[in-house]
Amino acid sequence: MDTNIGALNSCKPASSDVGSPPNGAAAAIQGPAPAAVGAPDATMGRHIARRLVQIGITDVFSVPGDFNLTLLDHLVAEPGLNLVGCCNELNAGYAADGYARARGVGACVVTFTVGGLSVLNAIAGAYSENLPVVCIVGGPNSNDYGTNRILHHTIGLPDFSQELRCFQTVTCFQAVVNNLEDAHELIDTAISTALKESKPVYISISCNLPAIPHPTFSHEPVPFALSPKLTNPMGLEAAVEAAAEFLNKAVKPVMVGGPKLRVANACDAFVKLADASGYAVAVMPSAKGLVPEHHPHFIGTYWGAVSTAFCAEIVESADAYLFAGPIFNDYSSVGYSLLLKKEKAIILQPDRVVIGNGPSFGCILMKDFLKALTKRLKQNPTAYENYHRIYVPDGHPLKCEPKEPLRVNVLFKHIQDMLSSESAVIAETGDSWFNCQKLKLPRGCGYEFQMQYGSIGWSVGASLGYAQAVPEKRLIACIGDGSFQVTAQDVSTMLRCGQKTIIFLINNGGYTIEVEIHDGPYNVIKNWNYTGLVEAIHNGEGKCWTAKVLYEQELIEAIQTATGPKKDCLCFIEVIVHKDDTSKELLEWGSRVSAANSRPQSSVDLGRR
Repeated sequence: MDTNIGALNSCKPASSDVGSPPNGAAAAIQGPAPAAVGAPDATMGRHIARRLVQIGITDVFSVPGDFNLTLLDHLVAEPGLNLVGCCNELNAGYAADGYARARGVGACVVTFTVGGLSVLNAIAGAYSENLPVVCIVGGPNSNDYGTNRILHHTIGLPDFSQELRCFQTVTCFQAVVNNLEDAHELIDTAISTALKESKPVYISISCNLPAIPHPTFSHEPVPFALSPKLTNPMGLEAAVEAAAEFLNKAVKPVMVGGPKLRVANACDAFVKLADASGYAVAVMPSAKGLVPEHHPHFIGTYWGAVSTAFCAEIVESADAYLFAGPIFNDYSSVGYSLLLKKEKAIILQPDRVVIGNGPSFGCILMKDFLKALTKRLKQNPTAYENYHRIYVPDGHPLKCEPKEPLRVNVLFKHIQDMLSSESAVIAETGDSWFNCQKLKLPRGCGYEFQMQYGSIGWSVGASLGYAQAVPEKRLIACIGDGSFQVTAQDVSTMLRCGQKTIIFLINNGGYTIEVEIHDGPYNVIKNWNYTGLVEAIHNGEGKCWTAKVLYEQELIEAIQTATGPKKDCLCFIEVIVHKDDTSKELLEWGSRVSAANSRPQSSVDLGRR
């Protein structure tokens, strides 16, 4: 009988295995190196902590698990870092997403597989939105790699690569650190790649390694000096010449900013081009907040049939349009219904320029192209003058009668009045997308939402991360009841962190955005006592104030309290509205997206079987 089942020596790879060093040397190669001569704090754990501080991170979002506890000890010991414990890994990932939007980079730490696969959805969202998030996972003991041991937190197979394979498609670099000899290189490469590519990275750290000193960590980490991406000068000149000729002969050209302005670091260059050219300036919905809305030639959000008033008419009637960093998907194109013509468009991507149906130029950074083009364009304010002639100021929602049920348009009229340079808005997936698009952002007011990925529940974790990154701003989060039910727990973490966010919980009894795409009984949810839930989470610890409003006067009083006596509290205002009270834009958008979703299979597709 084999008495070694489960024993430490029962799973060592045989020396006769193909690819294994003789005499069981694999353990020595993959195991921890001998302790370094020198400072006892010259450890991998301290190196990771210092690296995170160096790149601008002061808060790391985490959920503890047995594989990451030693690493968490080192993060806690770093004076420049604050470890924020979250209620679940999904929210920790969403929080790192929100933090990266405000700070430029974020980080989360979870445990092996059960934590990694839980945070995966949030990392996929960050990938889709081009956000550098460092996702660190506490992994198995380094001695367990290359054995046939079965570990807990796995699916019961002696294969530790399942988590890695899942992350390979949603991160731009993956590092499995189970050997101190190359740990320094792998960690630094991963973090620098996240910054260069503006995408998430995955770092797995064997649980027995963070506290072991090693010579490669004996000094303070040398600050990153990232190799800059460079523009091809000859390509730039050719592209600018072609674009200037294209635009200067147009009668009424326009400019439209897209979401990739952020990853291209080209927002300022875009605005300077608008200043110099005099063109009418619009943004795609997912770029709201990236271009200042107080710009004198700003005409609103271009979103096809659901654009802000008079914007689509100007953009789609232009004889030339410059799109900087666009993403044209089924949502942003309103079910592929935009009235745009390729031959009239210049499309700028972060490192590429495409002019009409004609030439395409690679290896050209967007910000370099915009700066060079600024010097070559003639002033042409025709499109903006046309907009100014046809523009009619927005009407105001009718004031609610006393005891008349509160309407959504009235709610957002009052939210508009709350905005300032000291505030920021987070819009959850749903009708808040459309209502928040109509808000006019004052100078300095932040704005974020997740349009490409559109994961309901994102806003709770993202609000936690964003507010932690910019505590000087008062965050206003507009969240639907269905989305809130997905991720509500981390209101608890907001309270622990002393955050002063104002959450408007819009209670209309279900998944309203889904109703307008395709209705069914599955879109109705169980109603919660939302204010009661938040009060239970509060439990007398931290600063929290809640209110439930049904009428306009109650809303006015709640906002006055939240911005007055309770301005230093987390304020949760549940707004009761009718289940069919939606924006007109959602009604139009939903019908067009529904039509796109329900297209019959084409004969071409049938032929591919």
